[in-house]
Parts: sequence; structure tokens; C-alpha cells
Amino acid sequence: MNWIKTGIPLLLAISCGPAAAHPGADPYDAATATAIAKAMKAAGKDYRPRTRHLKDDGTATFTNRLILEASPYLRQHAHNPVDWYPWGDEALERARELGRPILLSIGYSTCHWCHVMEEESFEDLEIAEFLNRNYVAIKVDREERPDLDAIYMTAVQALTGRGGWPMTTWLTPAGEPFYGGTYFPARDGDRGAPTGFLTLLQRLHTVYQERPDEIAGQAKTLVARIRNSMQVPKGEALPAADLPRQTALRYKNLFDETWGGLKRAPKFPSSFPLRLLMRIGRSPDDRRLTEMAMVTLDAMAQGGIHDQVGGGFHRYSVDGQWLVPHFEKMLYDNALLAVAYLEAYQIDGEPRRAEVVRRTLDYVLREMSTPAGSFYSATDADSVGPDGHSEEGYFFTWTPAELAAVLGEERASWVGRFYGITTAGNFEGRSIPTRRLDLAELAKELKRPFDELRDALDQARNKLYRARSNRAAPLRDEKILVAWNGLMISAMARGGFVLNEPRYVDAARRAATDLLAHNQREGRLLRSRLGEVASTAGYLEDYAFLIAGLLDLYQVTGEARWFEEAVRLQSVQEAHFADPAGGYFRIADDHETLLVREKPARDGAEPGGNSVALMNLLRLHAWTSEDRYRQQADRLLVGFSSILAGGGNGLTEMLLALGYRHADAREIVLSFPPDGGDPEPFLQVLRGSYLPDAVFVMHRSRSGKNAKSVTPIAEGKVARDGKVTAYICRQGSCERPTNDPARFAEQLKRVPDAVSKTP
Repeated sequence: MNWIKTGIPLLLAISCGPAAAHPGADPYDAATATAIAKAMKAAGKDYRPRTRHLKDDGTATFTNRLILEASPYLRQHAHNPVDWYPWGDEALERARELGRPILLSIGYSTCHWCHVMEEESFEDLEIAEFLNRNYVAIKVDREERPDLDAIYMTAVQALTGRGGWPMTTWLTPAGEPFYGGTYFPARDGDRGAPTGFLTLLQRLHTVYQERPDEIAGQAKTLVARIRNSMQVPKGEALPAADLPRQTALRYKNLFDETWGGLKRAPKFPSSFPLRLLMRIGRSPDDRRLTEMAMVTLDAMAQGGIHDQVGGGFHRYSVDGQWLVPHFEKMLYDNALLAVAYLEAYQIDGEPRRAEVVRRTLDYVLREMSTPAGSFYSATDADSVGPDGHSEEGYFFTWTPAELAAVLGEERASWVGRFYGITTAGNFEGRSIPTRRLDLAELAKELKRPFDELRDALDQARNKLYRARSNRAAPLRDEKILVAWNGLMISAMARGGFVLNEPRYVDAARRAATDLLAHNQREGRLLRSRLGEVASTAGYLEDYAFLIAGLLDLYQVTGEARWFEEAVRLQSVQEAHFADPAGGYFRIADDHETLLVREKPARDGAEPGGNSVALMNLLRLHAWTSEDRYRQQADRLLVGFSSILAGGGNGLTEMLLALGYRHADAREIVLSFPPDGGDPEPFLQVLRGSYLPDAVFVMHRSRSGKNAKSVTPIAEGKVARDGKVTAYICRQGSCERPTNDPARFAEQLKRVPDAVSKTP
């Protein structure tokens, strides 16, 4: 697969003459050909196309419409011999005109098996010729179009009982699926499969032509199953207050006592609700749940899923020990895990957890940040090895000889032991660094002071990182997704506050500023941006995740702008996504018409849009006391109550919000005098306090009795006696205000049953 990774950005097209007609396809009309030629001319002479079909001068034999798209994933397929279309009216109309079925392929740019299917099938001239002659072929980036991905993944799961990417679906010209699956080997017998992709294409085309009633019936049945599956049953009442605890307790029987997480392989961090376990585990009766979360966090931090050299986390582990990862790195995983480790650090104060957060956020700042401050989406699992061929994980793995070449024999010996780098290796003859050895024990064995050895290890890791940087890096998907950026803004803002690292808060500010400036049009969010080109109308998760990030940024800075933007975007979300029955649809009311208008009802690798939207509403209510936010939150909870009552495992993020709703969030105001005051002793108390059911405001009093704020809970709460003053309230009832940080800390430790009515 040496052609897959060129090391050259895959965002442009070549400029050396017209491309050949795709096998089995009609030549492009003049307008399309002109547009493609213009894109090719803009590329520059140094571009190396991602294909094995090259002319003698190294330029691409084929170039299709995908070169006109912004998605890096679509552009990866711009030089396939398959005559790809992007999803849209042109492709659907073409299928109707020709009376052909649609072959829909959905994937994403850092997907290993998507690359495999591309090389085996979509670069194959015979397969391309049959596809072009008998189908309309459409490519979709699942990260840009989660609406399409959700609908057709539901179809594939209904047909096969499982899902994944690449997702391959056969559709009628009306977009109705009638067959599907995931990865298919190219031909019969390949990889042990009895039926290959080419045979499936041939058989299904024959059935489509010769038995249209059968196809129509299958499509009708499957569409009905999709709509039924994606329907949220009507609820009757608020879910029970003890539902979060009952759901968390069920994980006790599923827990892997040795390695943490669930007793299974592969292991995804998102499959084990760490934050829910820690939240319920605050109760003395449920401390075991917190222990389960901590065991899991430690095991992941020590395993191969954690990039021991460069920081950050890979997507999942293929084994049960968090040892061998699927090597792609996703922005959302790193944002969510940073927050989980941060909350764990607030609970037990263990420095190793803070170090994981720092190294994760530093990795993002170093390798995943745009010049303007927003964040890229992902990096690939595959990278080019020394022989020029693409290999999964090569970039992240080591041999003892490579360590010695960088560190010298003596240091490489103990560093290799610490990270488990052996001659035999633990992954295809090479070693994924892990930390199964205790550094304190190693220091005793080597008779060296612990601090000295720790510093030496840090120096060695930095050397390894610099040496690794000379390897061909995995492809980076440089599109900017609003939703994932919203998650990382939250992680940066919260991490900067808790760790007292202003650079992370500054990074959150820069990202928020960039998104608000460049991912909006007429006040509406645009989900995706590549360079300066923003596209695709925003989805529920784009609004919900960004609102959450802005609220976190407001909370840790006290800067009114972020709160005002969050409130404005919440209004847009209400206007275009709200379901009167409760909750929010994924797509806006003016979105294109699809087979179903989904109301997301599951938390997966990313939290569900409705789960995050619910927490946003509850926090807005706590800050503003505006009852409309509480009413909207309660409608959402009632709307999802039937699903939650059936078992909350699939909506654990929503259960965090449900717990918050029943806990009656505390409202904390730190009021500074207008001429100064040192808030740091109070901020230190907040940094070290695990307060999942609280909001806080940092507020500077500017007039005697009535201090104004964008959050009404701060109004009237002045700095007394010219000193920083802390107020802790709940639904308008407040503890006695204090100028004493120690008393403030004591007040935070207790959750009073009744509080006084006067501030």
C-alpha cells in the first residue's frame, strides 16, 4: 500500500493535462470538465496524487468530481478509476435518469479498512468499469455527514447485526437501501470470504434489473425498520432520580478486575462510563464505583492505547489489556479522556493523572492545532515504514536497536525495560511502548534517586519524540469540525483552570474565536472547514458541543462574550432543531429531506447531541434562573424517559445530566472588589474540588449594591469589606457569604439540606 501515504497534503489536484475518461463511464460534460481542470491547475507541480494509476510523467490517469470537494476523505478518492459522485441532487438525479441503483460508500480519512477497500476494490480497473457502467457511485465522509451515516448504518445493522466502516450500501435512486455491509474483499476467496465485492455488484445489479418488485419490497421493509429503530418512544414523566445509580451499579458485574474497563476485547474507552462511575461513587456506599474508574484510568495510561512517547490516546485497544491499539488518534477521544482524567485528579489529587492531562493537551497543541487556533480532526492508523510501504502502527513502535541509536546503550537498556521494548516485540516484531514497570521500583533496582531517574526518563522520552518526528508521520485529517472543537474547547478551558495552566485557557479562547469567526454564516453554524472553505450546515452536536465549550470557557474566565455567544447559539438551536415533544433533532428544520429526521438517542464514542444539550439547558437555568431552560430540559427528559427506563447504558452521558437535574445544582459566585482583590486562594479551593453538580461565576463588583452580570445569579452579590467574597447558593437560597478561603472550602465539602434565605 505504498501509494496510500505520500507525505504530501492530499488537498489539491494535479495540473498536467486532461485526465482519461473513467472506464465504463461517459465523458464529463463541459461544465464539470472545466471545474475539474481548474482544480487541477490550482494544485501545483509538486502534488503527488494518491493512486497507483499514473501516467509516465507521474500525474494521475483519472480525476473525478471528488477533487472539487473540501473533505479530505473524499479527496483521497479523487483519482480512483471509479467515477465517484459526492452525495447530492446531481448523483440522485443521475441514478433516476439512468434507472440504475446507487452504490453508497461511507467512511472517513483515517480509517484503516477504508484504505484497504480503496486499494483492493476502488483502484481495481475491472471493478471500477463494472461500477461505472451499471451503478451511480457515491462517496460520503461520515464525519461531515453524520445524518447520512446514522441512517444507513441503521440499515446495515438491521441487515447484518453489526456495523462499522467502510460502510457499503446498495440504494434505489430514491435513496432507499436494499442491501449492505461493511468491508468486502474484492473477489471470491479473498481473505477467506466466499463472496467478493465484484460478485456482489454483479448479482445485485442482476436482481435490480430482473426482479424490481423484490428490490422495492426489500427497500420498503428496510426503510420501515430504519424509521422504527430511530423513533424515540413517547415518555410520560421525568425519569427516576435513582436511575443513574442503578445504571452505574450494573457495571460492577461487567468490570475487568485486572485491566479495568469491560470484560471484553476490543476495548473502547467510551464503552465504560468513567465520569458516571466517579459521580455516583461520591457516596460512601458506592466508593467501589470510583475505584473501578481509577483502575481503568491507570490501566489505559500505562497501556499502548496511550502514546507513551508523544502523549494523547489512540482510538481503542484491539485486546483486553489496553496494549495494542488501533493507532488512529481522534480529537474527540482526547478531549473526552482529558476531562475524565481531570475529574479523577480533582477526586484523589494524584499527580500522575494531572500529568496525563498535560501530556494529552500538549499533544493537541503541538500536533493538532491550526495556525488560527482551532483543532484538526484526526491522524491515521497507517504510516510509511523504511521500505516505503504503508504499515499500521510503524510510526509509534520501536526496537531495542532503535532505542540504542537514539539514547545510547546504557540508557536504552533501562528505558527499554521501563517501556517494554524487547527484541521479540509485542506487535508484528516491534514494540508498542507501555508502562508495566513501576519507576520507583526501577530506581531502587538501579540504586538511583527517584527524582533523578524520573528526570532522566523525561529527557529520554523527549529524545525519542524528536527522533520519531523524523519518521514519515501518519496522515492528518485537517478538516475542522465544530462539534469536536467544542469538546476540545471544554477540555482546554477546564484543564487550564484546574491545572492552573493559562496557556490551555488561551488555547480555548483562540479556538472559540476562530470557530465563531469562520464557521458561521448568517448566524448559523457550518459544521466543517478545510482551510478557508467552510461547508455543510451544522448539526445538533455542533451546536450542543460548542455551546458547552463556550459555557466552560465563560466559567473559567468570567468573560461575558462566551456566555452571550452560548445563549445566542442556544436560541438558534431552539428555533431550528427543537422537537415540541421534547429534545432535538439532529438536522435543522430547513435541512434536505432524508428518509428519517433522527432525534439522537444514544451516547457512543461521542456523547449524543441530546445528552449534551440537556446539560447545557440545566447549566443555563442554574446561571440565569430563567424557567424556560428548566422547562425545555424537563421536556427533553420526559421525551427520553422510555428509553432511559429500559436501561440507561446507552445514554450514560444523559444520566450525568439527570443526576445534575435531581441534585439541584449549587451556584457559586466569587465577587471581586472593583479595585483589585486576590482571588487566588479561592480559585485554589475550586481547582481542587470535585463539583460535578455546580456552576460558578467569577464576577467583579462595579457598583455598591447592584453588581451587574450577564448571569443573573451574580447580581447583587458584592465583594464585602473590600475583599473577595464567596457565595454558595441553591435555587436562590444561599449560605452565609465569606471572605475566608478556608471557610469557603468547608462550605463546598458539605451539601446542606437547608440553607438560609438571605445573602
